[in-house]
Amino acid sequence: MDVTALLLDGFSRIREEVHEVLDGLSGRELNARTDSGANSVAWLVWHLSRVQDDHVADAAEAEQVWTDDGFDERFGLSLPAGSTGFGHSARDVAKVHVTGPALLAEYHDAVQARTGDFVRGLDGAALDVVVDASWDPPTTLGVRLVSVLSDGLQHVGQAAFVKGALRRG
Repeated sequence: MDVTALLLDGFSRIREEVHEVLDGLSGRELNARTDSGANSVAWLVWHLSRVQDDHVADAAEAEQVWTDDGFDERFGLSLPAGSTGFGHSARDVAKVHVTGPALLAEYHDAVQARTGDFVRGLDGAALDVVVDASWDPPTTLGVRLVSVLSDGLQHVGQAAFVKGALRRG
């Protein structure tokens, strides 16, 4: 099996689901939370995109799309510059506020494009390279990419659930 094609397929599924979740949502719906401690659709899509951007850029030894393409300025969030959402409090989640789905979709698509370019340049041997020796066992590139896929699929599923709950509520 072609590992590159498999990874590209996995990442494309996240993109498809992100677009499906964002489709037709108003700014109010994107920023709504089912309770004061819950994540919004906007935060979930922003977070899954930020984590993918951060982790893939690190593995590729490249700049993140977030800063390289000016999305940090375009979003204008009152969060630390390198924030990806890890460890966010309920107050931090509320700071990820958007007026509509377009900017979230554009950022996610840019991250997906950069991810695709990186993954297309890999071979099977590259996936065995250790990218983080601080874990036991050390994390290889293959494990890191599967982790990013898992995280993205989980969060887009959560976003779909929130969308459904808001629309039924």
